[in-house]
Amino acid sequence: MRKPVLLKGGRRQRVSTPTSVPAPVKGLNAIDSIAEMDSKYAAIMENWWPTTKDIMVRKGVTDHVTGISTQVESLMPYIKPDGTETLFAAENDAFYNVTSSGAVGAAVVSSLTNARWDSLNFTNTSGTSYLCCFNATDAPQYWDDSSWTAITGVSTPAITGVTATTLKAPWVHQRRLWTIEKDTLYAWYFPVDAVGGAAQKQDLSGICKRGGHLVAGGSYTFDGGDGPDDYWYAITSEGEVVAYRGTDPTSLSTWSLVGVWYIGEPIGTRPLFKFRGEALLILREGIFPLSKALIAANADKTAAITLNIKDAIANAAALYNDNFGWQLEYYPEANMLILNVPFGEGTNQKQYCMNSITGAWTLFNGIDANCWAIFNGQPYYGGNQVVGKLWGSFDDNGNNIDTQLQQAFSYFGSPGVLKNFSLIKPFIFSDGTPEVLADINVDFKDEPAASSLSFSPTTYGVWDTSKWDQAPWGGALNINDNWQTCFGVGTSAALRMQTASNAIELRLSATDYLFETGGVVG
Repeated sequence: MRKPVLLKGGRRQRVSTPTSVPAPVKGLNAIDSIAEMDSKYAAIMENWWPTTKDIMVRKGVTDHVTGISTQVESLMPYIKPDGTETLFAAENDAFYNVTSSGAVGAAVVSSLTNARWDSLNFTNTSGTSYLCCFNATDAPQYWDDSSWTAITGVSTPAITGVTATTLKAPWVHQRRLWTIEKDTLYAWYFPVDAVGGAAQKQDLSGICKRGGHLVAGGSYTFDGGDGPDDYWYAITSEGEVVAYRGTDPTSLSTWSLVGVWYIGEPIGTRPLFKFRGEALLILREGIFPLSKALIAANADKTAAITLNIKDAIANAAALYNDNFGWQLEYYPEANMLILNVPFGEGTNQKQYCMNSITGAWTLFNGIDANCWAIFNGQPYYGGNQVVGKLWGSFDDNGNNIDTQLQQAFSYFGSPGVLKNFSLIKPFIFSDGTPEVLADINVDFKDEPAASSLSFSPTTYGVWDTSKWDQAPWGGALNINDNWQTCFGVGTSAALRMQTASNAIELRLSATDYLFETGGVVG
């Protein structure tokens, strides 16, 4: 029998293995086991924005209007038919016109009770555009582009049939203005094409079996536009949704109950947001599309668009449910859905933000926002003594933007096999010199990065600036792709990175790893 020839020289020489992992463009993951996450996710992602091809440090905030005496808790845009926009802010006991940047001017409305107002724009057939504001405590306030009017039973326009100071949460259905009477199951509506007049009641007391009170309502369409098939709906504090179909609530022949669904308890005083023809609800379990309830016998909780960050939202809801400031807003230019989460009331608010193209989530911090609004196409927020603007230059009012990143772990194709990691190479693109700490964590550890990245970017030529045929051509950002020494032995590893940058753009596209493979861990 032949025998194998024994090669001299002892052990086989180990060979270093290089591999590359894309940046975590799928965003935060707070639902999967850390051992099962796709490496394109991140376990920690703070102040990074996941684009379709890489992740970038979020753009910063700037003060828009300063000198306001207390917390700004409502922003109310007024939009005329010709597209002209005016922005009003509510704080404590007054409204201010905050359209122009700079120091705040004199109050335009005063002697109010609180600053937590709900508003909508309503234009009637005569062409008059109203900004209608309700807070269920003070007289409703209407702006008609020339003056503010406190709405009472004898004002012009007037509200009769219900105490106007009890109304909140306005919406429009079939050209009727609807509102909710606080702490009741009553919705009130006005004549067609009117912002006042004799209000009539839609009583849901005998329909909602779980009790509670109404918190919001709206109009939902299945065909993407207004029409007779649109659903009227209202949501209760106990998580029931009541839907009607029809055009005229005064006529039983044109107004009928569609059904009642339980979808889960809403959070905050502004739990409803219309997004691309969909109605999104902020519930304890996450952000839930109303359509999933209206077309199914039971609401499927896995349909929440926050499914990937389910545990993070559930924890925040459990701890901060009663804090004022829960709100959704959408910034179309960046394809960004913003969920404001009040970790503190009046301070320490954070934002879970979703890329509406990819569905990837991230967490923004350092933006203390009580409320949000889109004004002239840009995102504005109300904070402590200030109205601020998001997504300007890459700094926060001249201060650094600090980030944290823990990418999901990878076994690099060999689960259970020990690896000795020696080098990493984050591919960082920037137009400046940021402070970067980069390292690896192995086997699901969570230790902050401690190694300062040697940042010596390759400079590319910029069109119409660099000399032709002399400079290497690239984009406006320079790339840093230096190998960084790291030390770690384990079966899996992941990039851990912290950055601090000011007025410079910073992106991460991928990370290369170099390691030696050992034996199977026994």
